[in-house]
Amino acid sequence: MSSPVTLRSALSSTPVSYGFWLTLPSAGVARTILRRSPQFTEGGLSWVLVDAEHGLIGDSHYYELNNAIGHEGASPIVRVPWSEEWMIKRALDAGAHGIMTPMCHSAEDAAKVVSYCKYPPVGSRGFGPMFAPHAFPGVKPEDYNEKTHNDILVVVQIESRPGVENVEKIAAVEGLDVLFIGPFDLAKQMRVTHGGQEHEAAIQRILDAARAAGKKAAIFCSGGDDALRRTQQGFDMVSINTDVAVFGDGMLRELALAKGDSKPEQGKGGY
Repeated sequence: MSSPVTLRSALSSTPVSYGFWLTLPSAGVARTILRRSPQFTEGGLSWVLVDAEHGLIGDSHYYELNNAIGHEGASPIVRVPWSEEWMIKRALDAGAHGIMTPMCHSAEDAAKVVSYCKYPPVGSRGFGPMFAPHAFPGVKPEDYNEKTHNDILVVVQIESRPGVENVEKIAAVEGLDVLFIGPFDLAKQMRVTHGGQEHEAAIQRILDAARAAGKKAAIFCSGGDDALRRTQQGFDMVSINTDVAVFGDGMLRELALAKGDSKPEQGKGGY
């Protein structure tokens, strides 16, 4: 029987799991994009990153967004602002299919995140999933614990020099599913040139550590060309772009075409 978590199914059955960044607190935006996507088994989108760290999304938006995404055949992965237990609990109880936490610097950091995501005896998550089952189509409330506990994805971001230096130990943490690279923060925190030799070496080290530990490797990408390059590099999970980047670039492209410009300006990367 397949997992009720779409992304976990995609990671186990497809070469690459594609997703996008949602920074606006709009179920309509998420549904509009997902309705245009084929099923993940046909190469479509399997996950949406609900960005509560840098986006305009807050705790009060989780429930509606998780439900909208979950019922469109994708997995909502909530990036909480920080790896605080109460923040993780709120996102999971609102129906998140997975949690992403920023700035994982050590194996101890990763182990805490795993604990916060799992019920006892594995972890310390408080029990009270009154609304969480609503974002899992086909899962009855009484079956939520049994059918989802082992499938909720735990994702930590490696985006600092200590994170890279400790990445092999981080990757070995039991219960951790995905190492996710935030390439822009990684370059800034390491104080190296984005796309430079040291930056790319750090990215490769994270990918290699995930592979060696039997974990999945993921990375933020700022467009389809970037995503293709990273999938060819061997990443299992890539974001293809952000909602705001696509809206902005798309509108400017149409404006350029309306003015007769045959070579509209493309986005310059980033968010």
